[in-house]
Amino acid sequence: MAYEILDIAQAPSGRKKIDWVEKHMPIVAKIEQELKATRPFDNIRFSVSVHMEAKTARLLKAIKAGGGIISATGCNPLSTQDDVAAAVAEEGISVFAWHNESPEEYKRHLTQALGHGPSIVIDDGGDLASLLHTELEDLSSGVFGGCEETTTGVNRLRILEREKRLKYPVVAVNNAECKFLFDNRYGMGQSVWDGINRTTNLIVAGKTVVITGYGWCGKGVAMRAKGLGAKIIVCEINPVRAVEAWMDGFDVMPMDDAAERGDFFITVTGCNGVISKRHFTRMKDGAILCNAGHFDVEIDIKSLREIAVDIEEKRVNIKGYKLSNGKWVYVLAEGRLVNLASGDGHPAEIMDMSFALQLLSAKYILENYKDLGNKVISLPKELDELVARYKLETLGVRIDALTGEQANYVNSWNLG
Repeated sequence: MAYEILDIAQAPSGRKKIDWVEKHMPIVAKIEQELKATRPFDNIRFSVSVHMEAKTARLLKAIKAGGGIISATGCNPLSTQDDVAAAVAEEGISVFAWHNESPEEYKRHLTQALGHGPSIVIDDGGDLASLLHTELEDLSSGVFGGCEETTTGVNRLRILEREKRLKYPVVAVNNAECKFLFDNRYGMGQSVWDGINRTTNLIVAGKTVVITGYGWCGKGVAMRAKGLGAKIIVCEINPVRAVEAWMDGFDVMPMDDAAERGDFFITVTGCNGVISKRHFTRMKDGAILCNAGHFDVEIDIKSLREIAVDIEEKRVNIKGYKLSNGKWVYVLAEGRLVNLASGDGHPAEIMDMSFALQLLSAKYILENYKDLGNKVISLPKELDELVARYKLETLGVRIDALTGEQANYVNSWNLG
């Protein structure tokens, strides 16, 4: 076991964080017991790139319990919690990550996580997959398959599949119902506002919040903003989603118009340059910008830096940019994922479901990889529903089941 972390002495603090989330992740605990009994991952090498915080540590422990040999890193330079990384190292897991990595350090850690030659890749954003299809292509021949956690990552992998360049099968964990309906909507909605509120200490009620992108993540952020008393504007390029936002009671308009009205701006698109140079000068004095998409490209920070006449650190994780018109624009967490760079990420109960899907996906790949082909595939519906049933079980909630007669009726051509 090897590691490259900031300080192993921080492990006790990280252990407390892991112990806390462990009590709130019963589905992962249940699957862990099954894995421990059957050891399906014995001597299987896992390379994992997921935000290095307490819930991820819980996932890694479960993989290890099933026999997996793990080499892990983060998936964002600002989301690693150094005490958690130390605690993971103390668990006997190879980990390469620290908070606020330089671009060179971040890439080195990704490379180190792949160094043992993985059989299974668990990705959050597709950074490991990117290396396995470019600079470290020689390692891809040993990969049975991958699991991708995010919309951004799945989109990148689908491009490789379309171009017939994908080198191994990948389960689109993000597309499982128990992922996007809960993680993307409720998890993102709560954790984004947790990051904003703890960083700014400003009221949301009565403010105008501009949300770019009305996918499941955008819907979650908007729903929580509404609950906090905000007035909401949605910017969209998809006409169907724009209609949906309108019928949900929100104003819909282009960013060129919204720029003048917003107090908070939150990007959730997976695209670049969503808030660009021409928008900054139209904004109110004191406008607050943040990003909830995976990569730090949605707000054009480079252009903002170029047109600023003064730049100051106003508060931890808040950088102020003074423009030539005298107005200040503030950016949270350097335009990186605000819920993790300025917070602890999604709630433990949400990640309990998402990481349960990751464990089942990895097991599914091991059992079926020879027949899957080099494609982006969906997790089988029965495994998705298994996680939902486990969730209901942990909640003490019971549901109905079809009788034999009802099952025959709904599966019959004769509806008389």
